[in-house]
Amino acid sequence: MPDFMQTGPITTLHELRRNNLDEMEDALRQATQTYPLGLVLPVTAADMRAEPFARIVQELTEADYIHSIVVVLGNAPDRDDYRETLDRVAPLGERAGVLWTDGPGVQQAYRELSEAGFSIGPPGKGRSVWTAFGYLLADPSLKAFVLHDCDIVDYDRLLLTRLCLPMAHPGLDFDFCKAYYARVTDRMHGRVVRLLVLPLLNALISVLGPDPFLNFLSWFRYPLSGEFAVSAMLARANRIPSDWGLEVGTLAEVFRNTSVKRVCQVDLCRFYEHKHQDLSLEDRSKGLMKMATDVTITILRTLASRGAVYSHEHLVTLRAAYLRSAQDAIRQYHADAVVNRLRFDRHAEEQAVEGFAEQIEAAGRMFLEAPSSVAEIPNWTRVLSAFPNFPARLRAIARDDLRST
Repeated sequence: MPDFMQTGPITTLHELRRNNLDEMEDALRQATQTYPLGLVLPVTAADMRAEPFARIVQELTEADYIHSIVVVLGNAPDRDDYRETLDRVAPLGERAGVLWTDGPGVQQAYRELSEAGFSIGPPGKGRSVWTAFGYLLADPSLKAFVLHDCDIVDYDRLLLTRLCLPMAHPGLDFDFCKAYYARVTDRMHGRVVRLLVLPLLNALISVLGPDPFLNFLSWFRYPLSGEFAVSAMLARANRIPSDWGLEVGTLAEVFRNTSVKRVCQVDLCRFYEHKHQDLSLEDRSKGLMKMATDVTITILRTLASRGAVYSHEHLVTLRAAYLRSAQDAIRQYHADAVVNRLRFDRHAEEQAVEGFAEQIEAAGRMFLEAPSSVAEIPNWTRVLSAFPNFPARLRAIARDDLRST
């Protein structure tokens, strides 16, 4: 039975009946006549060559309600990577541009920002998304930007329409729309959300007391989803972390810069499958352990900016409270898996929780030693005050790269 409950101030948009794709796309075509949308597709060279990206491009050829598409190519040092990306996105026509972040033009632009005192962080998805937003801001007609990952195995346009419609529909007034979905195949996935983020939020509330930001995060059913839509004005105002804290950091900026009642989350699809990161217990600088560190530091930094004070004793208590909350969660997920006849490796779940507990403590120490060591990328409002033509320059760089192939 579909779940129709609204459990907090954030509006939840459920899948209450099977959606008719033609009907939803017709509604979007009408809505986007006055509310044009831009689409951001962050992709690495490896993902660009994978089968899911080809499927995404094929589906997007029919998404004529998207006004502008920017494929932001990162982790692609060779010009051949760029040329191949151009070939693969060619079916999308002139509305699609490829922004090659490792290319000489964008790299020179980054250097100029750094020389002017702007910290744009290391290469990664966060910086790519920030750069893509700048590219789209060059078109003042765009009302909102939509973003989804490019490794979605079972992608279809219904996913895109459900993400776009809450923003573009003339009867709605949302500034931000976050996706959620079930990460389930023959087993439960989404370990960082299930076993780290949600238990950590419970632990932080028990240690530090109630906080509106922690409540805000807890209202999201999948706070680490990589898919969201944001109004162009909010995209200008939001800062973006350059590391694995991108999703939580984005929510922190949304919480800061708009009203909660103008935030929604949408059930994107029944099942969602993409590539899975290794737990990486042996090398904690990679995989889910690295993600756990970045996410935890982002949450701690946001709470500190709101006046929270930490000590070593807080971290010891936080780890203990987290472990209790995460172990209770494992018991619940195990019961859910049994009833649904899913595979469930309880020992592996316990190992993940123990690893996350160590990362929480390590992240806390890192934060106490250097509270501002990982700065967020400045928002576009600040950049535009110093470089008013920077978005237009990014467009020009994309055109110059295209002409030089």
